[in-house]
Amino acid sequence: MFKYCLKRFGISVITIWIIITITFFLMHSMPGTPFSTEAHLTDEQIRIMYENYGLNEPLYKQYIIYMNQMIRGNFGLSFQQNNAAVSHMITSRMGPSLQLGIQSIIVGTIAGIGVGFISAIYRHSWGDTLMQSLAIFGRSTPVFVLAVILQYLFAVRWTWFPIAFWNEGWRSTILPTLALSLTPLAIAARLIRSEMIEVLSSDYIEFSYAKGLPRFKVMLVHALPNAALPMLTVLGPVTARLITGSIAVEKIFAIPGMGHLFIESILSNDYSVIMAMTIVFSVLLISVIFLTDVIHAAINPKVHLIEEEAS
Repeated sequence: MFKYCLKRFGISVITIWIIITITFFLMHSMPGTPFSTEAHLTDEQIRIMYENYGLNEPLYKQYIIYMNQMIRGNFGLSFQQNNAAVSHMITSRMGPSLQLGIQSIIVGTIAGIGVGFISAIYRHSWGDTLMQSLAIFGRSTPVFVLAVILQYLFAVRWTWFPIAFWNEGWRSTILPTLALSLTPLAIAARLIRSEMIEVLSSDYIEFSYAKGLPRFKVMLVHALPNAALPMLTVLGPVTARLITGSIAVEKIFAIPGMGHLFIESILSNDYSVIMAMTIVFSVLLISVIFLTDVIHAAINPKVHLIEEEAS
């Protein structure tokens, strides 16, 4: 198990390094500079700013300098936000994204398990058809479309919740949470249904019925936990994506989160913020995948035993 974890950790670190490296060189190869929007600057002022930020150095040297600073936790200063510390900009935007992401994954997963559980128990019934239709709708509907629908119905037409912004406490989180939770709901529902149907045909389920255990107890205690195990590998990346923020939802509801900050930095060619946000996103995503693999291997030892034998 230790060898498996060490190997996965090494792969994770290398993957993060590759993402950072590719992003760095792609970013510098794109047209425009951080000062393209500053039309009032003279050529001499731009030259001085290039020297101050080290942009006049060869690209490979800029890369080495940045990696050395990044390892020490220094993400530099923003090119656009009055030399604000990038780390402070990210931490100030992290709260709303974390809150929305955690709420969405909890609501979506719990609701999805319930939908999938009911569909599996009453499969081929009208209830199963209704639940499957809900899951298909959630998987196929773009999140920004759902966000606009929720915003119109519950904020404009009925005025139950605020239409946007992040200034009314928990009420401000309801609509964006519902919009974001539909994706994990749909994924969990379809996965639980298919796994439950497979598990219910297993010998140990038949044995449980033969022992005289109630049907609901067999479903809830014996079938559901085994059916839910594969969700770890699927919901891990979804969790990371939700926690780092949905750009569309944050834009529609005017939420000051990390997704909003990321798109602003791209539009303004703010190199420091783009790199820092890429690092945050990749570290969160790869970390969640790594933890998912470790938990899955701990629960099911065959996973790491097969890989160790193959290596």
